[in-house]
Amino acid sequence: MTWFTKRRASVAVAGIAAASLLLSGCAGETKSSTDKDGSGDKRFIYITSDPIGQSEFLKSGQTGIEKVAKEHNGKQKIYESKDDETRRANLEQAIAEAPDVIVMLGFQFIDMAKELAVANPEQKFLLIDSVVPDAPANLYNATFKEEEASYLLGIEAAALTKTKKVGSVLSLDIEVIRDHSEGFKQGVLASDPAVQVLEPQIVGGENPFSDTARGKEQALAYAATGVDQVFAIAAAANGGIIEAAKEKGFYAYGVDANQCGFAPGSVVDGTIKSVDNVMVTMVKDILAGKSSKEASKEFGIKEGGVTVVSLTDQAASSQCVVMEHPEILQQVKDAAAKIKSGEIVVVNPKTKTS
Repeated sequence: MTWFTKRRASVAVAGIAAASLLLSGCAGETKSSTDKDGSGDKRFIYITSDPIGQSEFLKSGQTGIEKVAKEHNGKQKIYESKDDETRRANLEQAIAEAPDVIVMLGFQFIDMAKELAVANPEQKFLLIDSVVPDAPANLYNATFKEEEASYLLGIEAAALTKTKKVGSVLSLDIEVIRDHSEGFKQGVLASDPAVQVLEPQIVGGENPFSDTARGKEQALAYAATGVDQVFAIAAAANGGIIEAAKEKGFYAYGVDANQCGFAPGSVVDGTIKSVDNVMVTMVKDILAGKSSKEASKEFGIKEGGVTVVSLTDQAASSQCVVMEHPEILQQVKDAAAKIKSGEIVVVNPKTKTS
């Protein structure tokens, strides 16, 4: 992905909202916390698209806002959402408090972020993981080159497959998720064109991001066709996919966090989105007075926005299968270095350009 495609502009929030998690308990209620060390000179609010416990992706945002508050000797609050109604209510409440920056995480905010940013031109907004077409000057965007990290997993899958059949299980068939599966496909075919990459299975249903039973069902269907490497791109539903991998003896790959410990010996590796690093970088630029056009960017391997578990400082204790294959791990390291240098260009899945 190059700067700056309107790569998520076609994501329709209407319809997707209906597939968002409707969890009970504290989901959708406001969760507030303050940095005890902060003097309060700066204030920041982080609004989630769904309950934080749903995914490591959202948890990384929590870590990010805490880092932001600490770096700027300020205070932070976190508002958790569960659907469009609570997202809007939380966003309006945040605007009423007039913090230095309001940070939103998730494609679900695309429409309302633009609407409320236009209505509140003095407030600075940051939307991470999505791009708002024709965004106003006070709305900053940051996205990830998910396909670059996924490409590295494809290299591993091509090396480990015995059946020459691999594939992905997606929570929903939308662009922001297809980035992962298409990058994975590119990595597989670049390593071994003889490997068959099947069309992704889709979790779908009322709770596509947390339905472990449906996730497991889709993974088992794959296994029945001979697929022995499955990239799980389904948030909390990954638990069911990984469970299926353990039961049926195929390999799974995680997303957004180290999920190798879920089933040691069954999970090869996983992608990482460093939401915390991106949030710190973007807020620093916003407070420095950079314009939205100047500061908004995409974060890939080179920019420290994405990586894989096996290339992190915690790799040795990760329990990821790839750590048992030093020759494959070296291929991954070499490919990551070439992506950084530009020698390997991972194609943007939607624009078909680098």
